[in-house]
Amino acid sequence: MAGLATSFGSGAMTNSISEIDQAELLLLVGTNTTEAHPVIGYKMRQAARRGAKLIVVDPRRIELAEEADYWLRIQPGTDIPFLNGLMHIIISEGLYDKTFVEERTENFEALKETVKKYTPDYVSKLTGIPTPELYAVAHLYASTDKAMTFYTLGITEHVCGTNNVMSIANLAMLTGHLGRPGTGVNPIRGQNNVQGACDMGALPNVFTGYQKVIEPAAREKFEQAWGVSLSGDVGLMIPEMFERANSGEVKAMYILGENPVLTDPNSNHIRSGLDRLEFLVVQELFLTETAVYADVILPAASFAETDGTFTSTERRVQRVRKAIEPLAGKSNWQVIAELCTKMGLPVNYGSAEEIFNEMSDLTPSYGGISYARIDKQGIQWPCPTAEHPGTPYLHASSFTRGKGLFQAIEHTPPAELPDQEYPFLLSTGRILYHYNVTTPYSTGINSMWSEENAEINPEDAARLGLYNGETVKVTSRRGEVTTKVKVTDRVFPGMIWMSFHYEDTPTNVLTSAALDPVTKTGEYKVCAVKIEKIQ
Repeated sequence: MAGLATSFGSGAMTNSISEIDQAELLLLVGTNTTEAHPVIGYKMRQAARRGAKLIVVDPRRIELAEEADYWLRIQPGTDIPFLNGLMHIIISEGLYDKTFVEERTENFEALKETVKKYTPDYVSKLTGIPTPELYAVAHLYASTDKAMTFYTLGITEHVCGTNNVMSIANLAMLTGHLGRPGTGVNPIRGQNNVQGACDMGALPNVFTGYQKVIEPAAREKFEQAWGVSLSGDVGLMIPEMFERANSGEVKAMYILGENPVLTDPNSNHIRSGLDRLEFLVVQELFLTETAVYADVILPAASFAETDGTFTSTERRVQRVRKAIEPLAGKSNWQVIAELCTKMGLPVNYGSAEEIFNEMSDLTPSYGGISYARIDKQGIQWPCPTAEHPGTPYLHASSFTRGKGLFQAIEHTPPAELPDQEYPFLLSTGRILYHYNVTTPYSTGINSMWSEENAEINPEDAARLGLYNGETVKVTSRRGEVTTKVKVTDRVFPGMIWMSFHYEDTPTNVLTSAALDPVTKTGEYKVCAVKIEKIQ
């Protein structure tokens, strides 16, 4: 969100999933779509099979690499040089959209000056991508009329994640691949209501609809609506919360539907922070690794026990209806409302729809959305009035901020790279069979993929005397885990790849504490480890 908000003024997917059918080219950077987002991944496969060009940029040979016109096997952490290298070729050969750049963007000269040094030969040395492939992809992307770019955590989970996103925005603006169907910059959200949670203000710096808490007019509007005085101070992001917990400044936490012990980087640091809290409340479906630390556990309601709305990755607001009554006896919002009341702020909503109506009244981008409308069909924001049809694609005539802002961005290496003591590069991600905190509790899913299988290249396996299914100890500067290995050329020599779903193999004990300075997102995609065969 932070990168796109800077470049465009809006931090959301610019186009719609259905527009994949119209695209002539799909550029996938750091997204294993068929496993992390299977429905969208299948649409991409369909597009490729009808003739759309497919470019996959990923250090692993993911499924879509098998169907790609170009698979660029990039060294992890070198996305900015890669993108700057494409822009160097496009600018030097005059392939960029001059009309779009002149009429709809600013700061082009600064970008042009920065990418000068990212020559194809220099970029090839940094990224490992052959020079001819850089030229071919640059020419193809610049010359195609309708090109859609997709990215996920492979771009954002780096110390330069925000800059990675702004580099993708630079490339799209340079070639005019914005503001039309079948184009755009499209981050695919990591979970089913991440977009909705952000839209609702579940961030430390904004109210609903990204209205900033530091702006007096926004605070005054919400103060009048809620009848309270509101702080203009920006709150803490998750890593900052645990820093303060470890230092003793944060003394209590209330965690709802999140399992940071398993999913956050450098998890020993998370555990020590939870240990130091004076009081921890966890509202959860299962006794998770985090819930074990709680002083009080409140039962949560699942999606199947919930009324309300989800907002999907394409900004589509959709109704969700409970299939059964909450087994705990209350919906999650009812628990929160009762806690607010007991703590001195009476909250008396009668339904989830009442909450949505209040939010809609206070949020311009949701102003025209109501249950009556989305009972029939989901609507994509912005939808400012009841007569507005919603917005399938953004930035049609101008960007949210007016003109798109080019950013002159230099390469930032990963915080930790392999060395003599820790010679392997560890990268992490998701597999098709698991979905963060809930699926490890599914007997059916566990019967298909019940334990970690770390991927290691055959060359490394031969050197270490490893065969499929053998057990190794993986150690970083922060901790160690044991795991079985899968010998495969999906990863290149010197790399090991792991998921992070298993209590018995808590991969995030290993991952780096390094963060993107803007978003505080952890660098899950690159850290240094050593591997030892367990006899």
